[in-house]
Order: sequence, then C-alpha cells, then structure tokens
Amino acid sequence: MASNSPGARRAPFSFLPTGAGRTRLGPALAVLALVALAAWGAYALALRVGLDRLGEAADHRLDMEVGRIEAELARFDYLPALLETSPQVQQLLASPFDPALRAQASHYLHALNAIAGAETLYVLEPGGVAAAASDDGQLGTPAGQNLSYRPYLREALAGGRGRFYGIGVTSRVPGYYLAYALPRGGPVRGVATVKIDLRPAALAWRQLPGEMLLLDEHQVAILASREDWKYRPIAPLPEAERAEAAASRRYGDAPLTPLAWRMAGDGPLEPGPVREVRLDGRSYAATVHRLDAGRWRLVLLSDEGPVRAVAAAAAAGAALAAAALLLGLLVLRQRRRLVRQQLASRAALQAANDSLERRVQERTAELRAAQAELVHAGQLAVLGQMSAGMVHELNQPLAALHTLSDNAVLLLERGRSEDARANLSRIAQLVHRLGRLTAQLKVFAHKRTEPPVPVLLERALREAALLHAPRLRELGVDLRTDSLPATLAVMAEETRLVQVLANLVGNAADALAEVPAGTRWIAVTAQCGDPLRMEAPAEGPRPSVASAEPQHESDRHSVAPLCRIVVANSGPPIPPEVQARLFEPFFTTKPAGRGLGLGLMMSAHIIQAFGGSLRVARPDEMADGAGAAFVIELPADVGADATAPRQQP
Repeated sequence: MASNSPGARRAPFSFLPTGAGRTRLGPALAVLALVALAAWGAYALALRVGLDRLGEAADHRLDMEVGRIEAELARFDYLPALLETSPQVQQLLASPFDPALRAQASHYLHALNAIAGAETLYVLEPGGVAAAASDDGQLGTPAGQNLSYRPYLREALAGGRGRFYGIGVTSRVPGYYLAYALPRGGPVRGVATVKIDLRPAALAWRQLPGEMLLLDEHQVAILASREDWKYRPIAPLPEAERAEAAASRRYGDAPLTPLAWRMAGDGPLEPGPVREVRLDGRSYAATVHRLDAGRWRLVLLSDEGPVRAVAAAAAAGAALAAAALLLGLLVLRQRRRLVRQQLASRAALQAANDSLERRVQERTAELRAAQAELVHAGQLAVLGQMSAGMVHELNQPLAALHTLSDNAVLLLERGRSEDARANLSRIAQLVHRLGRLTAQLKVFAHKRTEPPVPVLLERALREAALLHAPRLRELGVDLRTDSLPATLAVMAEETRLVQVLANLVGNAADALAEVPAGTRWIAVTAQCGDPLRMEAPAEGPRPSVASAEPQHESDRHSVAPLCRIVVANSGPPIPPEVQARLFEPFFTTKPAGRGLGLGLMMSAHIIQAFGGSLRVARPDEMADGAGAAFVIELPADVGADATAPRQQP
C-alpha cells in the first residue's frame, strides 16, 4: 500500500538540481550558452559570406553562358537579307507549290546552310506550308509539311519576326526557331525560318561544376545538364498553358511532370541575390540570369555542401576559440589563487629545503668517512688473514739466523774469520728479508691518500704474490707472470695497488682449491695502447656517494691512455647471478668466517680513485682454459714503455 506520509511524497520536478547543485550548474550552463552563441554566429556569418562568394562566381559564369547563347543566336540574323534578294526564293514565293522551283530553292538553301551551319533552313508560304528546305529529300525534313500551328509563324506574319523553342514535329530534334517575314518592310509573301540546335551547350554544362537549367517562359526546363530534368516545369503548369503547349506541340509527348523543386523565400525566380533551392534531396544555391529578350531564365545551381562544410568548420573553430577563451579565463583565475597559495607557503618550503640541503651535506660527509673507515677495515681484515702465512715466512729466516749466529761464534773462537764473515753476510741478507716482510705489513695496515704516481706493475704483483706465497705453495698454484715487461708502469699508489692485486690473487687461490691438483694456475697479462674512452662496465660496481666526485686530476678526463690488466685463473666460472652482486658490500660466497664480502667492493673503489675501473672479464677477454677473470683498467704512465702486447699463458 502506498504511504500517504509527507516524507513519502515527492515534490514535482524533484529531478532538477536544487541548492548548491543549482549554483554549480548555473555557470556551466552560461558557458555552454556562450559557446553555442559563438558557434551559431560564426556559422551564419561564414554561410552568408560563402553564399555571396558562390553567387559572385555563378554570376560570372552565367554572364559567359548567356553571352555564348545569344552570340550563337545572333549570328544567323543576316540570313533574311540574303533570302529576300535570292532569285530562287523570290520565284518560289511567287509560285510556292511549283516542284521545279521547290527543287531550285531547296538546293540554294542547302548550299547557304552549309556555310551558315544551322540545324535546318526552310521557307514557309503564308499559309504555313514549307515550300522549300535545306534538307529537302532527307528523313525528317519539314518540306511540304503544314506548320501553321507553330507560334513563330503567327508572330512573324504579325510582327515581322518570331521566336520559338520546341521539339521538331518531323525530326523529333529540339531546336530554337527564328522566323523572319519576307520581304522585310513590304507585303509578306513568305516566312524564312532558321532552326538552331542548342544541345551542344547543354553537353558542355555537364563538364563543369554545378547544375544548369534553361527555363522558357512557362518555367519548363528546355535544356538541362541532367537529362532527367528536361521538359519538366519547376511548378505544376496551369491548364491553359498545358493546352497551349499541346496545341503548338512545343514539348512533343513529354508528360511535363514537375520537378521536386523547393525554394526558400517568397516570390518568383528572378535575377538577384542567391536563393536557396532544394531539388531531388540536395541543397543548392540558385543564381538566375535572363536572356532571349527576358523570356528565358538561365539558372545555375551550385552545390551548397562545401560552403556549409566551411561554415560548420568555422562554427567549430569559433566554439573552440570561445571555449579556449573561457577556459583561459578560468585558468587565470585559478592561477591567481595558486599564486596566493604559493606565496603563502614559499617561506616554509625554502626553510625546509635549506634544512634538507644541510642534512644531505652532513650525510655525504658521514658516508665518505664511513667509506674510508670501511676500506681501512678491509685492509686490516686482509692483514689478519695473511698473518698465518707471514708467521710461516718469518719462522724460516729466524731459525736460519739462530743457526748462523751460533756458527759465527764458533768460527771466531777457532780463528776462522773468513767463514765467520760469510755467515755474517748471510745473516744480513736474512735480516733484510725480514725487514722487507715486516715493512710490507706495516705499510699495508695504514691509510694512504697520496695522488697516483707511476707504479711498476711487475714489482706490485711480486709484492702481492709474496703475501700469499705459503698459500700458493700449499695448493701447488702456478703463478704465470712471465709476459709482464719489467718497465710497464701504471698511474696508481703502490700500496693500494698491491692490496687490490693481493685480493684478486687471494680470491683466485680460494677458487682453485676446488679444482684438481696439477691444473691450478693464475695468469696475469697486460695490454697498453691508444687512448680509450672510459666506460663503467655493466657488471662493475655502482658508484657510491664517496666516489661520485673526482678524487684527483685524472678523474676529470674521459679519455686517457689505458692499460688493461687481466687476472685469470683456471678455477670454476662465476655464475651470472653471482656476477651481478660481486661488488655489493658484504656479499660473499665463502663459508662463514672465511671472508667479510668487502674485498672486491673496496678494490673497485680503490681502482676508481686511480681513474680506472675493475670488472669481471668478458669471455673474449679470457685466456684459453680460464674459468674466471677480472679486468683492471688503469691510466698508463706515458713516460714508461706502455706498448706491451697481449700474452696468453
């Protein structure tokens, strides 16, 4: 059951917006109204201008067509003067039914028409019978026919000249008839008639844009660019005009079905402004000119489609322009509001930005310090790992020192000074060796920040190999360095370069522990050549905050003579997923307690500080039989022999 409570009743027109909704809808409707008004105004203006231009072009074309038709009709005005002076015609008019005179006159008319170029030329006696014709003896000739029902005969007999357009009774060919009374200015003895074919003009109209009609005094299209429009009135004919047309046989057997003609505005179709016409479902702009002493109307129907399309485009452009203008005003209003908001918050934003910049600078300084400490910590970690091997290296010289010193005492007591001197020389050599080992460890444990200097690669590699000598001997690793020239030097810092080489040699030794004995080798090769452009390798380390700025002058140059050092080993290859993380801090594949995962990361940063790069070697850069290899690229010492060729182990 429907409820009758007040809350259940709906107010009329409740679907319309109210309150705040109506307030928001009002400006939108106003904007739409302005846009629609601009579009309508632009469409109307563009359509009017387009139709005016179309009318101007149509007027020019109609002037030419009217001139052409009237010139065609006027060029036969000289024929009556010739005919009334012709003896053959004069004799025929005296005896219009004499067969001999008919033949002579027809022959003369035929010769004359061959020069004039009319459709037909014939002479009528006052009763309307064609006494002679230029086409006498041919099919459809008017010779011998009674044409008294034709209006042009009555007009010529009454006024000396007659005009008529109609379909030939015998030939069924339409034409324009010009009739002249003979002789002119005296008693009429006959009528000279010229029939002119205007169909070529209609054929020419079909080759031009638009449609064209020639309307006679009854508004019937006697010529048209479209065949289906011929002999059709633009409005139904009154009964009297239909009877006159039937009596004069003006249109032959044509049914005179009216055209589907709809014209805008009131009044008849007359010359003047362009009139809009709807014909056979299409819109045209009609332009009219009169001819034949004002009896006929030549109508040009120009297609309105292009003009309306231009007007529609103008309307769309005006709508877009209006919408853009209104949108621009809205944007300007919103911009002013945003500017006020920005001015209100700019001070707070600037303060927050200044604070953020200070925090970034502080964090950058902290990260640089942490990186330096991390490198130093890595050095100490490597130092701890090498301590066991160094103890072994020290024990042998110390035992030899003890034995040699005891022997030297005994030799001195026995007076064998030469032998004692020899023992003391060997003791001095052992002490020098011990000093070199301890100095290497001492220097290796300190932080170094000196700029790059020329460093002999062969000597740095010997120092690095010395740190891992016990481990290499234990594993039976063949360290191949014969291809390195003794004079090859790179721009680096010796201690830190030794640290990088020691790290790579140590990692290689750890990897070789997994391969069978007798196949373990490490090969170090180098190649220096023309200047190469420095490019960070895809698998190389990602630059940290500390390495984002140049550390020394060599970092500021993107092009430098390079030495490419390859450290390869016969161990297992490095899996791709491991290669992608090799240079990440604290990433290691070694068992717990065997490594911190900092060696390669620190080595990469050290090489970057020298202006070079450290990366995993590509397959085409590795020697035959190598499972893994690393490539160090460093600036070459231009004063040293840096032309060593690539050597394969």
